[in-house]
Amino acid sequence: MENKREIRAFNFEVRAEESEQHGHFLAGRPIVYGQHTDMGWYDEVIADGALNGADLKDVRFLINHNTDMIPLARSRNNTENSTMQLRIVQGEGMEIRVDLDTENNADARSLYSAVGRGDITGMSFMFTVASDTWADEDTDYPKRTINQISRVFEVSAVTFPAYAQTSINTRGLSDALDSAKESLESARAEKRKIEQRKKKIKLICEV
Repeated sequence: MENKREIRAFNFEVRAEESEQHGHFLAGRPIVYGQHTDMGWYDEVIADGALNGADLKDVRFLINHNTDMIPLARSRNNTENSTMQLRIVQGEGMEIRVDLDTENNADARSLYSAVGRGDITGMSFMFTVASDTWADEDTDYPKRTINQISRVFEVSAVTFPAYAQTSINTRGLSDALDSAKESLESARAEKRKIEQRKKKIKLICEV
């Protein structure tokens, strides 16, 4: 069964640029390694190398995770012809370049203008987790490390990077928290099993 899709939204630098080769394009880094995020009741960090082996075969670029709209760009196997280019930078995360058709697409034109003016500064991504670990499981503020991202579905430019400020991100956060709770309970259960085994071994040794 596929893990629940999660959304993370951050106020990262996203730039509106122009070149002769790519025309009007956006550049930014939607996924950053090693940056701690306060998820409310737990701390979360994406480990260095978490994207190694991740499924990036078909990633779309949207606005505010609106899957009803036509994608403004798309990366298919990250080929040279893809309108969105993905680059994994070891020790840093994932950088993207999004080539926008500002001549024929009004949404692309509006987004390019908004980013250039500084009206939109946030980026967000939808993904599933293949592997994570927890520390301080029994405290009121445990720490989650995402060790392996399974798949990235889409990247979005977002109006409100903070979770609670938009309904779409609130829904994404709800799914993320549910997924995290399931993972945490599993980690706690495994920790209890290990402690029970240790106690049994200790009793056997004392006999």
